[in-house]
Amino acid sequence: MREGVIRKALSGFYYVQCGDDLVTCRARGKFRHKKVTPLVGDRVTVTVQPDGSGSLDEILPRTNFFHRPAVANLDQLVIIASGAIPVTDPFLIDRIAALAERKNCEPILCINKWDLVPAEALFAIYAKAGFHTIRTSAATGQGIEELRSLLAGKTSAFTGNSGVGKSSILNALDPAFALATGEISEKLGRGRHTTRHVEFFPVSGGLIADTPGFSSFEDDELLEKDQLPYAFREFRPYLDDCRFVGCAHCKEKGCAVLAALDRGEIAPSRHRSYVRLYDMAKEIKPWEKPKETE
Repeated sequence: MREGVIRKALSGFYYVQCGDDLVTCRARGKFRHKKVTPLVGDRVTVTVQPDGSGSLDEILPRTNFFHRPAVANLDQLVIIASGAIPVTDPFLIDRIAALAERKNCEPILCINKWDLVPAEALFAIYAKAGFHTIRTSAATGQGIEELRSLLAGKTSAFTGNSGVGKSSILNALDPAFALATGEISEKLGRGRHTTRHVEFFPVSGGLIADTPGFSSFEDDELLEKDQLPYAFREFRPYLDDCRFVGCAHCKEKGCAVLAALDRGEIAPSRHRSYVRLYDMAKEIKPWEKPKETE
């Protein structure tokens, strides 16, 4: 029996990295009976057969997982944004970052196309809020080495609105990434950005999830309203100082978060995103929430 990480899942097969070996596995029937689905990124145990194929035996405990796309055990989520066309809406950044925080997954903000539009105001908002924020240009190479150092030894995924340069950054990090994804697309007979499977590729001593649909994950994974304040990291120092228990931090009297906002310690755009997410969270019915574990 060997331990490994699922690098790719496709058509009922699981490709498990066990040391230097990539073992093609089928999952045991017990997973189907228990309605448990192995995910890309899962740490698993496998039994390797004499012919080199394997069976997936156990899924080891997860640190986190996302529903769509289905991926597990992310250390960090790299949010690619841009001040140039297409200009990234800060609400998109805040929504993704809040979910990442809730999943104990470190959000990193990468503001690309800096050579075209230096988005200093956007950079200042997130750097002040305590996010690792990087100025990058896939065209000039600015910030690529800083990003590479953050990816080293970590399991990461890239996300961002279409056109911000996710693929260009990945290719700048490692030209082999373009070759690998091109090979996958050719085999599947469809373009890279319409692929329906998730795969990890080794880059900079870590793993990066190639998930073209990753920006859709936030559509069906809203946080509950009592969780939301803790998902905004710059709110946390003030949450116990509000006058009333159960403060929503939206417009209440005696709210310490609003007082920090008035003092300029919280960016107005971040608070606007919070209020918008809070209003959305109020509409969630308990039976509409996805299960936290599988």
